[in-house]
Amino acid sequence: MNARPLILAALALALAAPAAGFSRLGNAEDLLRLGKRAADSQQEITQDEEIELGRGIAANVFGAAPLVRDEALQRYVNRVGHWLALQTERPDLPWRFGVIDSTDVNAFALPGGTILITAGLYDRLRDESELAAVLAHEISHVVEKHQVKAIQKAMGQDFANEMAGEAIGKSDNEMVRRFGGKAFRAGTEVLARGLDKQDEYQADRHGMVIAARAGYNPFAMAGVLQTLDASGPQDRAMALMFSTHPTAASRLEMLEASVGTQLDAYAGAATPERMYRPR
Repeated sequence: MNARPLILAALALALAAPAAGFSRLGNAEDLLRLGKRAADSQQEITQDEEIELGRGIAANVFGAAPLVRDEALQRYVNRVGHWLALQTERPDLPWRFGVIDSTDVNAFALPGGTILITAGLYDRLRDESELAAVLAHEISHVVEKHQVKAIQKAMGQDFANEMAGEAIGKSDNEMVRRFGGKAFRAGTEVLARGLDKQDEYQADRHGMVIAARAGYNPFAMAGVLQTLDASGPQDRAMALMFSTHPTAASRLEMLEASVGTQLDAYAGAATPERMYRPR
């Protein structure tokens, strides 16, 4: 099964509900500046531009079904997610968290602070510590700008040259449309194929630290990975996860090698809270 349509549909599902927050693509000058920065992998993208980039990617896949229609569920996930985000080096981002109405098992993030988890994965989590582990992993991708760096790499210097050539004789609106299609498609492609394995391993480690700061058992991530590993690739709902992430077994091995007993003191810091379960 091709994973790309699945993840694009999932993104559209997740972003349909909060349309007002994502539909604004900004003016031509802002977008052109962002395009020039994104095309140069050595040029740092500002936080405002990163947020705009995330909105543009969202707009590119917007238009399918809404999030799971359970306001209590969405409030609960946002409460947990925002508390985790406050423990990071980037608490001021406009963080948003949502549960997608999909039986696939996956979670992913957009630049600028949007974190999405599928209902299929949510249903397999056993307690709030495991939910926090998943959200903290995705938060780490945003904090480390993994998606932004991958998008910059994917676009390359050729895009800057292309933009320079198109500037002659083109109106602002035409350039915005051309830039938007190029950059935001690049971002969607990054989400569809997944990040570098080392980015995933780093997010596992960093996510454990964030969870510990927030008072959760950092080793809940190991529990999540064990659950995923037990399901295995024969589980059709797991196809998307396996196509965009390293195997759960390899992630467990990396955590054991890199973290070891360093976070043992935090393992019993909090009693796992029961998760909200839709009726």
